[in-house]
Amino acid sequence: MDFALSIFLLSIGASFIQRTTGFGFGIFIMTMLPFLMPSYGEATTLSGLLAITTSAAIVWRLRRHITWQRLWPILLTFVIVSTIAIFALTRLEDHILRRILGVALILISIYFTLFSQRIKLPTTIKVQVGAGTLSGLMGGFFGMQGPPAVLYFIQSEPTKEHYMAMAQTYFLIGNVMMTGVRAYNGFFTSSVLTDYIYGLGGVFLGTMLGAYVFHHIPNRLFRYIVYAYIGISGVIILTTA
Repeated sequence: MDFALSIFLLSIGASFIQRTTGFGFGIFIMTMLPFLMPSYGEATTLSGLLAITTSAAIVWRLRRHITWQRLWPILLTFVIVSTIAIFALTRLEDHILRRILGVALILISIYFTLFSQRIKLPTTIKVQVGAGTLSGLMGGFFGMQGPPAVLYFIQSEPTKEHYMAMAQTYFLIGNVMMTGVRAYNGFFTSSVLTDYIYGLGGVFLGTMLGAYVFHHIPNRLFRYIVYAYIGISGVIILTTA
């Protein structure tokens, strides 16, 4: 019962963050999930399945805000790069690189917070491929594909609704692909399926609470909340590296 409750509560927190900021499900839940699951691979698989459910619910609700022409280049680049990374490496265990990643996220969040008014990323193929490549490398190496894509979408999309719809569609398709790769490698076990059922209620509750908060955040403040959580993500990575 304690184990099921832990999965349920973690799912609430991760889904709430994902629905409020547009990313961070895996960063939050993976601080504890590897200690609860039989293996790290099963933990990442469960995280991916629950994240898929969260993103699918958001995408369905905000589907009219999706602009596929601006999504396909970054998404296809991510799928190609992350697939190569996943198959090229088993699991990156380099703590120094994780610390570099954590510091980089903190510095990026500070930079964008200070200079966001001067920054506007164009929706060109070059920028999309660049963001997709960075996201694919981070997803394949660290299981954290969110920050590069989030920075691109938050700067290129006109409203927080468009940003949320585009980011969640991106994460939904990307997580489906990566879950397929993990299943191919034997990480989709009966334990993962049972624990997924434990987490479902938490996903729906966290998503509903996050949606309420999201709709009450003013557009002018929303991007700063996202930048702040990127910085928090860096701190989490540093403390768990």
